[in-house]
Amino acid sequence: MTTSPRAPLRIGVIGFGWMGQAHSRGCRRAPSYFHDGAYQPVLSMVSDTVAERRDLAVGSFGFAASTADWHELASSPEVDVVIVTAPNMMHVEMVEAAAAAGKHVFCEKPVGGTPAQTVRAEAAARRAGVSSGVGYNYRWAPMVQYARHLVDSGQLGTITNYCGRFFSMYGSDPLGLLSWRFLVDQAGHGVSTDILSHSVDLAHYLIGPITRLVGTGETFIRQRPLPTAGGTHYDRGRPGDPTGAVTNEDYAAMMCVFANGARGTFETCRSMVGPESQNAFEIYGTLGSVTWNFERMNELRVYLAGDHRHTGYTTVFGGDRFAPHGNFVPGSANGIGFEDLVCIEDHEFLQAVATGTPYVPGFAEAVQYVSVQDALLRSWQSGAWVDVTDLRED
Repeated sequence: MTTSPRAPLRIGVIGFGWMGQAHSRGCRRAPSYFHDGAYQPVLSMVSDTVAERRDLAVGSFGFAASTADWHELASSPEVDVVIVTAPNMMHVEMVEAAAAAGKHVFCEKPVGGTPAQTVRAEAAARRAGVSSGVGYNYRWAPMVQYARHLVDSGQLGTITNYCGRFFSMYGSDPLGLLSWRFLVDQAGHGVSTDILSHSVDLAHYLIGPITRLVGTGETFIRQRPLPTAGGTHYDRGRPGDPTGAVTNEDYAAMMCVFANGARGTFETCRSMVGPESQNAFEIYGTLGSVTWNFERMNELRVYLAGDHRHTGYTTVFGGDRFAPHGNFVPGSANGIGFEDLVCIEDHEFLQAVATGTPYVPGFAEAVQYVSVQDALLRSWQSGAWVDVTDLRED
């Protein structure tokens, strides 16, 4: 239990769609789960272009104020921390403005729609001396944390192989609306920006950087119904509705080499049928292996070599022995969910801001991913193996 007053942190959220609402709930809930927090979140201001969302933020979430102009929020003296959940291509301008105004900035991945934008955002936050965070929330799953413990403690031996994938059906219906996620001028690149970033970030977190790769990409559904105001990529049109062109990729894949010598494969797709939200990894070492799938996020499959009479994977259930699972629910096999991961990352970021300590993953880790993405984009154009070059500016 904390013995000192919590420091008020006034929070502004830009973009009040699904993730803006999730982070607002996460910030508001965090002190009730993390009793030793050094901060007291204050929902100060929200910005969204849709009036109904602004009304929801004030009337139901308890924000003190709202605005249609994100510039007003970014420069407001009533805001200490800015959370950016707007469409990807708007990220960099918002981050730069907030950082220039001295605000600490948390931005949903991938911090921009292109690698160059992510590099700009990281440089802006670093030069302004503000804290930065990126929404790679899957790192905070307790069973992912335990998988890293098994790697770091040597229980899996030398890591030789890694398989990462993120298969999602959100774009599998050809009648899914042509929301901003399917447009290069609003989202930037497609799944290589959207969900492959999560998959590669998990690999960076679990076993280290990627140094060389060869990749490919494809768009399978090339036309979609035009969107309605405020619609999302989960909304549907009807047969015969006017359509527009999809301008970024549905699929991306690569083979790669890690700095530690391990070999890896990655695949990601938003238009395949079957996997609902399969953000998964498999780690293989000389003494054992682990596999995890977000669709069953409270389970980790573990194989440790040694006892040849009992071969096969053991399913390890999440529970309060794997922190911070117990902050949310006691016992074993009582599951936590997606928004609990968002709450954990919101707590960790606000705690870092309040105590003046570095937060990871920050914008530096965002640049680490887009350095891989840049190599992937170059490779699928050339068809050749390419080296990953660190894009971070000096």
